[in-house]
Amino acid sequence: MNTSVPKISDFPTGEENAGFAQYFSGKSWLAPLTKDKNLNVPMSNVTFEPGCRNNWHSHTGGQLLIVVGGEGLYQERGKPAQHLKAGDVVEIAPNIEHWHGATATSWFSHLATNGNPTTNENKWLEPVTEEVYKEANNQ
Repeated sequence: MNTSVPKISDFPTGEENAGFAQYFSGKSWLAPLTKDKNLNVPMSNVTFEPGCRNNWHSHTGGQLLIVVGGEGLYQERGKPAQHLKAGDVVEIAPNIEHWHGATATSWFSHLATNGNPTTNENKWLEPVTEEVYKEANNQ
């Protein structure tokens, strides 16, 4: 079985996202893209293997996702899932519980940054159930 990560965008894939693995179902990779802390715009490329998604979570400062490769899903609690493809932008308001990740059959990559990064706090919640994930893939 081929376990290498395919090139799905021009951004680096980075290293396996071991530091946040407890909040993901499946494997993901993280590549920090910005280094200047004075700029106050931390941005990373996050890559998900097929079937990988993060837990339900929220950000006190909100979040911005820019899809750069593959096909993915985004869902806010209580709303239908959105199918994502390269070029899509997702603006997530502060304190909105949501999840995002790859579809069941495609790799997925997005750039991510949080609003108000100096005061932003992530609140990690429960994993997305197989039932919710399957329904999102079928929408």
